[in-house]
Amino acid sequence: MDSIFFYRNSATAPADGPLAGLKIAVQPTVSVAGWPADAGSKALANFTALEDATVVSRLVQSGAFICGSTLGSEFGFGLAESRAGEAVKHNIAAAELMLDMMGESRLAACGAGVCGFKPSYGLVSHFGLIGLIPSLEVCGLLAGSCQTIRHLLRALAGPDDKDFSLPDEKPGEFYAPAPEPSKTTIGVIAEAQSALPDAEKSKFHASVAALQKAGFAVREVSFPDWPLFLPVHKIVGSVEASSAAGRYDSVRYGERAPGARNWNEMYLASRGAAFGTLLKSFLIQGAYFQFQRYDAYENACRIRARLVADMKKLTDAVDFLVLPVSGGASEERPRTLDETYGRFAATAFANVTGQPALVLPPASAAEAPFQLVGPRLGDAALLALGDFLLSVREKGK
Repeated sequence: MDSIFFYRNSATAPADGPLAGLKIAVQPTVSVAGWPADAGSKALANFTALEDATVVSRLVQSGAFICGSTLGSEFGFGLAESRAGEAVKHNIAAAELMLDMMGESRLAACGAGVCGFKPSYGLVSHFGLIGLIPSLEVCGLLAGSCQTIRHLLRALAGPDDKDFSLPDEKPGEFYAPAPEPSKTTIGVIAEAQSALPDAEKSKFHASVAALQKAGFAVREVSFPDWPLFLPVHKIVGSVEASSAAGRYDSVRYGERAPGARNWNEMYLASRGAAFGTLLKSFLIQGAYFQFQRYDAYENACRIRARLVADMKKLTDAVDFLVLPVSGGASEERPRTLDETYGRFAATAFANVTGQPALVLPPASAAEAPFQLVGPRLGDAALLALGDFLLSVREKGK
């Protein structure tokens, strides 16, 4: 199973702290001082991290042991070539940190049969994360239990003087009491199920029925503009990525293409050689909206603001939401841009709105993995719900 890692730490773990002895794996988009940090891309070939990401330093200060860096997709975009989740699945690590841009940590958790969590935007520092889409990405967490994720989040969350993008908000409590099912309403968005094949829809309904059996009030709710989440993510995300990727010009790091006669040719040739086909497609799309159809980008930003406001109204009406994880696409490891977005059609919305989202493995083969979603900064209550549901399963065995 060592092939899961491209770099493994042979040092001993710290002896004390609230996370003492906990082994944590990271994807190559998370900087660890002195470790290779190529983010899975030729654009950062042979680059070594100069300092720890804030998430790494906080875990180490709490006693955790960073045990290795796992194979990931290019800049964490999608899951092609990624081995995310396998270190947790095979008990090599208790948890793993990775970027979640449109649902990567949640789908990786599904594939590994573990818990996957996307925190609220602004709760965890971005400093030291080698990202691509600043306003949509967060540090996702994979672990075998919600309890482990709760412990990790307590160490990770909060203000960071090195990250000026964090909003000036109080993160709130990191622990919440177990929910009372009879006083908790869970909404099921009707439009989020429309693309599911019949077999997957049947399994999702079985998962929802299990929530009702546990005593929760489950009711169907509507979000008419649900189909807009994906195009908003495509446009806003690709423009941000196109801008962010401009720094990879082969001057300070990365491979430099030979044969250039001047600086401009060097930039063009090196960038052309630096990125894989999937990422190039995304960056070209972003350049189109950035330079040719900027009006479409502005419109997508306006629609995003409306979607965020409408989602807040919905989460004010119910305590939590339950949605499928699968977008209905058949490709497990999509390689084209359309296939990739098809795979993440059910998860990208939470990156647009900044909400926390939690994936739990199914209780049986008759059920489907599902994601639970709460209001922004409602992370503690969401994890308490997940912990409660897993404990109900254990008692029912």
